Amino acid sequence: MNVALKGNVRWNRWDWKIPLLYLCFFSLSSINAYANFDHAPWNALLKEHVRVIDGGQATQVNYEGMLADRDRLRTYLDQIASVKRGDFDNWQESEQLAFLINTYNAWTVELVLTEYPDLESIREIGLFPFSAWRRNFVSLFGEQISLDDVEHGMIRDWAIYNEPRIHFAVNCAAIGCPALRAEAYVGHRLERQLEENTKLFLQDRSRNYFSEGRLYVSRIFDWYREDFEQGWLGVNSVSEFLARYANEIELTENGLSQLEQKEIRIRYLRYDWKLNGEN
Repeated sequence: MNVALKGNVRWNRWDWKIPLLYLCFFSLSSINAYANFDHAPWNALLKEHVRVIDGGQATQVNYEGMLADRDRLRTYLDQIASVKRGDFDNWQESEQLAFLINTYNAWTVELVLTEYPDLESIREIGLFPFSAWRRNFVSLFGEQISLDDVEHGMIRDWAIYNEPRIHFAVNCAAIGCPALRAEAYVGHRLERQLEENTKLFLQDRSRNYFSEGRLYVSRIFDWYREDFEQGWLGVNSVSEFLARYANEIELTENGLSQLEQKEIRIRYLRYDWKLNGEN
C-alpha cells in the first residue's frame, strides 16, 4: 500500500521500516558490547564463603566451602574464558576493570584449591616463592596466561586505567593482602567499592598506623610505589596518596602537615603471607 505525499513523492510504508530494522540491529549490537558481564555466580560464592571480620577491614575465606562448590567456581571461570577480546575492548573502562579484578581474584581462589587443604601460604605453590603468580593457568581472551599477566600487564596499565586503588581490591590469598571483598566488583559501583576498600584498609591499625612521628604502612606502598606516582586525581607520590586519607590513618593536624611536606619518615611493615582462610 502506497501513501501519497506532497510533491507527488510516494513512500512505501515498508521503506522506513527497513532502515529502522538496521538501526535496531546495530543498537542491540552496541548494547550487547556494553552489557555488563554477569558476575552473579562469583558474587554468590563470595557471599556464601567469605566472612567479614573487624568491621570489614579484613575477611576470611572458607576454602572448604569453596572446594565443595568448585564446580560452580569453574563454571564462572569458563564464562570468563568465553569473553572475546574484541567485545571486552568495547566495554566501558569501569566494566573492564571490574571484570579483570574479579578474574584475578577468582583464579587466585582456584589456584589455592589446587593444593588445599595442604597449604599454609600461597607461596608454597610451585618451586619458588613467587611461582604461583607466574604459572600460565588463567584462561583469558583465548590464551593461557598468568596472574602476573592479569595484574601487571592489564590491571596496572596506567595508559588505560591509572587506578592505584586496585591494590586494595586484587587479593593474593594472604592475610597481609587487602581483604577479599565479600561481593563481586561491578562497573556501575566500582568507584564506591574501590573507595570503600581503600578506607577500610587504611583504617586497619595492624597494617597502617601513625606513631611517634613516624608513619608505618603496608609494604604494598613500597612494592607498587610507582602506581601512586602517576597523577591519579593530582596525586604524584605515596605521601600525597596517604595525605588524602589522613582521617583513615588518624594523622594529627601536625602529622598531616609534615606528611604533605614530606617530613615524615615512612616505614613499611612486614607482610603476612599466611593463607587468608578461616582459622
